[in-house]
Amino acid sequence: MKLGYSQRHERVEGESLLRSNLLLHWGSRALSVLPVLLLAMLPQAVAAQAQQPPAAAAASTLQIPSLPNALSWQQVQDRFRASNPTLKAGEIGIGESRAQEITAHLRPNPTFYAGLDQATLFHANPFQPLSQAYPNITFNYLHERDHKRELRTDSAKQGTAIAISNQSDLIRTLNYTLRSAFVQTLQAKAILALTADNLKFYDHVLDISRERYKAGDIAQVDLDRLELGRVQYEQDNETADVNVRTAKIQLLQLLNDRTPVDQFDVTGPFEFLDSLMPLDQYHQLAIAGRPDLKAAIQTVEKAKIDHSLAIANGSTDPTFGVDAAHQADPLNSYIGVSVSIPLRIFDRNQGEKQRTLLDIDLQQQQAEATRAGVFSDVDSAYVTVDSQLKLLRPYRDKYLQQALRVRETISFSYQHGGASLLDFLEAQSDYRSVQLGYLNLVGAYLTAAAQMNEAVGQEVLP
Repeated sequence: MKLGYSQRHERVEGESLLRSNLLLHWGSRALSVLPVLLLAMLPQAVAAQAQQPPAAAAASTLQIPSLPNALSWQQVQDRFRASNPTLKAGEIGIGESRAQEITAHLRPNPTFYAGLDQATLFHANPFQPLSQAYPNITFNYLHERDHKRELRTDSAKQGTAIAISNQSDLIRTLNYTLRSAFVQTLQAKAILALTADNLKFYDHVLDISRERYKAGDIAQVDLDRLELGRVQYEQDNETADVNVRTAKIQLLQLLNDRTPVDQFDVTGPFEFLDSLMPLDQYHQLAIAGRPDLKAAIQTVEKAKIDHSLAIANGSTDPTFGVDAAHQADPLNSYIGVSVSIPLRIFDRNQGEKQRTLLDIDLQQQQAEATRAGVFSDVDSAYVTVDSQLKLLRPYRDKYLQQALRVRETISFSYQHGGASLLDFLEAQSDYRSVQLGYLNLVGAYLTAAAQMNEAVGQEVLP
């Protein structure tokens, strides 16, 4: 017998009321056969999912697509070091420091003087302008005492070593920026894959709900609520797609790459490793490997060399000379030698000596401040990584499985009439929130790991 819409609607409302009464009186003997059968089937429906290992059972089914030419982290690093203009400028600076070494090692140039004196140009009877001429030549050479040239060379070499350490420190800081952009791209891709998976699952439920509506199993208002709920998943998916493109653009800017966004992609593991060494080991690695601390110590050594050079510059440098000349009779030709010594009575380089002595203390204090900053950076990064791990462990061991199990259970029950629409929407919302929270935490952990690598000065966490 064919029912009209009003009759079918009344029948659906009656069935909904009956289910509500059954749930309210769950302990009574008036339990219907249908819920009993559903309760018996639900554990079997989710048993396979429950048997998955605790390492993110729900997330393990999430597939993150990548282009065939997607770059790995190592390839991104190689491109960055080869094309980044800031790093290239730093390499040029190192070359300039090496050129200063050449200048510092040069000896003073000797001086040559040639002269002609006593030419009689205005004596016309007879006109012999060179008869009484007095030609002479002179060679002078400044001799630097107290190892001035060697000290200048040592100071320049130390400046080159500092430039190299500063370049390594620049790579360290820029590498953190690059790693953060790389992780942000992977995180955006993972969230995009999650939103696409959620939208696909929701569409599947919608297809089943439309069939149930056609069969008169649910009311029009329930179907409308389901279709309106799809708007949130569409918005999530579109926002995630925009975030992926934005993250890629930022990464391309760091790489100084003009590749179109649609043709650029990166790939890599988006997961966390529950491994953290004791804090003291990270302290030791940072003290041994931080390039900024190394540069600070090298600056102290350079200050000491500069002070020694200032003392040497206060010493007297003699100028030795050799001259030769020819004069008319009775002297004829002769050779002479000379020594010129400045009298350092007033200027003995006192101010530079005092300045360089104070500079030693200044650089030592700055080195201590840098050392304290190293410990502070490591401590802060360690606490951040440890905090992220504490938040991720319950997700891995419990929350992800629970969210998936609840969603699958409630979805199965709803599709067979054993759960309300509100229960299904809440279960789906909880699953979405837990999965999104997990991906955000993984991204925060990977960023914190990059912060730890920057603090230590080398890659200690993948």
